[in-house]
Amino acid sequence: MAASVKTLALSRALTLWPGRPLVDVTHLDRFRRSSNIIRTFSLGCQLCGKSQENPKKKELSEKKLTRYFVDQRRVKLEAGSGGNGVCSFHSEPRKEWGGPDGGNGGNGGDIIIKVNQQVKSLSLISALYRGQNGESGRSKNCYGRNASPTVIPVPVGTVVKEQGQTVADLALNGQEYVAVHGGAGGKGNRFFLSNENRAPMTATPGEKGEERVLQLELRTMAHAGLVGFPNAGKSSLLRAISNAKPAVASYPFTTLNPHVGIVKYRDHEQLAVADIPGLIRGAHLNRGLGVAFLRHIERCRLLLFVLDMSSPVPWEQLEDLQYELDQYEPGLSQRPNVIVANKMDLPGTQENLKVLMGRVGHRVIPVSALTGNNTEELILYLRELYDGYLQSDDQSGGKPLKW
Repeated sequence: MAASVKTLALSRALTLWPGRPLVDVTHLDRFRRSSNIIRTFSLGCQLCGKSQENPKKKELSEKKLTRYFVDQRRVKLEAGSGGNGVCSFHSEPRKEWGGPDGGNGGNGGDIIIKVNQQVKSLSLISALYRGQNGESGRSKNCYGRNASPTVIPVPVGTVVKEQGQTVADLALNGQEYVAVHGGAGGKGNRFFLSNENRAPMTATPGEKGEERVLQLELRTMAHAGLVGFPNAGKSSLLRAISNAKPAVASYPFTTLNPHVGIVKYRDHEQLAVADIPGLIRGAHLNRGLGVAFLRHIERCRLLLFVLDMSSPVPWEQLEDLQYELDQYEPGLSQRPNVIVANKMDLPGTQENLKVLMGRVGHRVIPVSALTGNNTEELILYLRELYDGYLQSDDQSGGKPLKW
């Protein structure tokens, strides 16, 4: 840029005084060529210049995604304290006995837990929340300002517990729960004015806000849940029937946190399906991923038992899954369900399918999540179960069913 300015100044000087050149024209041309060479090298050098291409954003792995998914949090809440009342007397020229004019203090701020459907995890919840304090009163009967409430956004399906007891179940978007109330503001001496006491000197301080220690638990809100052992193909099946893209691999416990996919139908109805991490024997005793993810199945109204048909005895997997669910919550396995016989593209699965259908009395749908074979039948039958749930919901007066 500096070289271009100097060249322009020299050329103007030659134009103004053609008879008295300041520099030799040959040197000027040589200077121009050298400046062009330098400018071209600085702009076009691939080794020195920065790359102009926008690198693609790397996708987070399943292990890194687990750091941002938190479904349980312990928080301490301290509401704001009220403002103090003021003791003061009116002062005005030629008005000797103005009387008390101390105002009351403002109320402390509440702490409210509010559901926000844009929030998907409890990872942003802090361990401690303090509400704002109310302002103190002032003279001339001026009251202190009430403190604004502190709002804690939580995902849909958050359960608030205190000492193991459920105090709030936040299952709807926009639902609020006032966890702690702020302290009341103190009274100024104007409040204590009476016929017997015309000059009160009393003013009370603001009350302290409430304090509580609560446990927040997130339970996945989905219509249907995929229940199965590790490596049963639940994540692949969710990819085949919905728009979700969970991680898929050949090793167990690929899914470390629940994934929710949406199944869309032609009549614009949408059905949420959750991929619950794999369960093992003794999950109700908190083995493996254990109780941490068994509670996500509580909110699922429909269950899809996904069985690996390539295993030697897939019907034993079904019995173990039903046993673990019933041990965690009696009757949980009796909710409307369907048995999904997965991995039917592998050899030897047809014989296991015949034995399985002879042992169980439920609907069995053979599918292959890898090839997508017969997934349409599963989607249609899932809609039948969903419509039956809505019909039962209407008959119960629009209240959620308690299975």
